[in-house]
Amino acid sequence: MKGEYQRPPLRVALMGLGRAMFEDHFSVFRDHPALFNVVCACDLSKDRRDKVAEVFPDCKMFRQYNDMLDENDVDLVDIATPSTNHVAHALKSLQKGFWTLVETPMALTLDDALILKGAAVKAKNRLLVMHRGLFDPDFLLAKQMIGDPRLGQIFTFRIRKEDFIRRDDWQCVKRLGGGAAYYAMPDMILQALRLMPSPPVQLWSELKRIASLGDAEDFAHVNLKTRDMVSADIEFSGGVLECNRSNSFEIHAERGVFAVRPGETSGELRVISPSFRFPRRRSSVRTPEFGDMHEEFPVETIKVDLPRCSEWGLAAFWKCVYETVRTAAPFPVTLDEAMEAVKFTHLIKKTSPFGK
Repeated sequence: MKGEYQRPPLRVALMGLGRAMFEDHFSVFRDHPALFNVVCACDLSKDRRDKVAEVFPDCKMFRQYNDMLDENDVDLVDIATPSTNHVAHALKSLQKGFWTLVETPMALTLDDALILKGAAVKAKNRLLVMHRGLFDPDFLLAKQMIGDPRLGQIFTFRIRKEDFIRRDDWQCVKRLGGGAAYYAMPDMILQALRLMPSPPVQLWSELKRIASLGDAEDFAHVNLKTRDMVSADIEFSGGVLECNRSNSFEIHAERGVFAVRPGETSGELRVISPSFRFPRRRSSVRTPEFGDMHEEFPVETIKVDLPRCSEWGLAAFWKCVYETVRTAAPFPVTLDEAMEAVKFTHLIKKTSPFGK
């Protein structure tokens, strides 16, 4: 992001000073003072509040959320508290009339998401949900390939996010709203919905615990299928060694495959040569001849890049937040899309024995 904006920076109030806030929110606020100014911060931990004060010395500090919401000089309340608190904290902010950004998942159940949506409508649609996965470069590259004639008819999308971590924080504890279905699946499901040609009508899923130290799942495998039999195979795993990790996105089609590695801006298209056409023939019911039935055909390997002008990553997400609040630009993640992610996540947790 460049400092080309004539409008003043957003006055941001921070709620919850944990890992997500400092890695995915605060770092952008610190690096782009022309767009963001942190004016308030709320957390029970003084050492976390002190970290904010080191960068924003004029920031007002609070231990209680309600006290911070009594401040008037705020444009955006940024909520990154544990998942079980997202709805309650967002509701209070919306009731005060503030623009409100909430980390994923926006809610743990569809009923709670509907309550939050109703409050958002009353607050003039001032609710934004942080689906950073829609700004990942590898996802944008996969989306760019949809409809590429060199692939032909698409029949399967594969989406993978893999790590190996013996997680021991609240995100691995069920009663605190932890589990991969909540912290990983909403973004991945929304990526799948953006790639699929029509809404899915079937869902299959399984949840497991592999390396996590808590009782919640760190493995989630989901398959979505449309009426025309296009499927999205989605898998998050917290138990995959680095040397064994898969492509983050694969598009499987009748003439080949497009694949991209995690976080990359370049991918590889391996397809039957676009100029090649198979000879016309029919299948036969006669006893087949001995020998190999494979045909010879030319295969091309083509490097595919994101356009140089593409904006991606956290900076691109936060630029959209700024433009939505300051210029009323449409936010690229609609509330209805965020609701769909909650709906499918809720179904995954509800139908899996491990998720209960």
